[in-house]
Amino acid sequence: MSEPIKNRYEFVLLFDVENGNPNGDPDMGNMPRVDPQTGHGIVTDVCLKRKVRDYVEMVKGDAPGYMIYVKSGVVLNDQHKKAYDYLGIEPSSKKPKDSRLTKFMCDNFFDIRTFGAVMTTDVNCGQVRGPVQLNFARSIDPIFQQEVTITRQAVANERDAEKGQTMGKKQIVPYALYRAEGYISAHLAQKTTGFSEDDLKLFWESLVNMFEHDHSASRGKLSARKLIVFKHDTPLGCCQSHILFDKVKVERVSGDRPPRSIGDYKVAVDRDVPAGVEVIEFL
Repeated sequence: MSEPIKNRYEFVLLFDVENGNPNGDPDMGNMPRVDPQTGHGIVTDVCLKRKVRDYVEMVKGDAPGYMIYVKSGVVLNDQHKKAYDYLGIEPSSKKPKDSRLTKFMCDNFFDIRTFGAVMTTDVNCGQVRGPVQLNFARSIDPIFQQEVTITRQAVANERDAEKGQTMGKKQIVPYALYRAEGYISAHLAQKTTGFSEDDLKLFWESLVNMFEHDHSASRGKLSARKLIVFKHDTPLGCCQSHILFDKVKVERVSGDRPPRSIGDYKVAVDRDVPAGVEVIEFL
């Protein structure tokens, strides 16, 4: 693996959904998440991180240094035991005094090295704050949550056989463009997890491609539309992050009718940024 990153970054990811549910809320019958005060759609940071993890696992498998810590069916204590077994230490629930336990987890699990992790379970490997952090994604405009009734020709059990078909529901957003913002700290990469230049390249690749390998009937048409990256020429950065986020403007051009495609928006990136900052567009 390459050296830890030496530059601070901020980034803006624009993605859209068509006739799908990008992130259902289990407390609301799996309806698309929404800000109840404004009507804008929400996609949680956890949802986006899951897609990054799945993409990295698909690309890297269990290659050394690229295992995934948080994934379906995995017992976290078993993940932690790998560090104890490697070092020949008896597992303990107490705060570890040996920093090599946490270092082992960072070195071997991509998502810990990237996002950090709280590993203070019965088998304690400590906790670490990752250099890559994501905000909730929000839709540019208020969304319309639609529940569509569907029918199924087959039935699940004999008592419904006479019905011939059963009814169901699908929750969708006809169309919405979402904006997610994130931060990458060179300071935390160097001090805590060792997040490297190779990791950074893989992370950008995952943001661009993660929706392409996560299609399903319920999610509809999810697409990454634009990734704008602001690269500082120093580890600590050259300006506040909000100054750079404000350089990315998304405006409606479709008038009063509801947006139904990316063509209903204009994305403008102001490249007049503070000295020491480079603007990179991946899409």
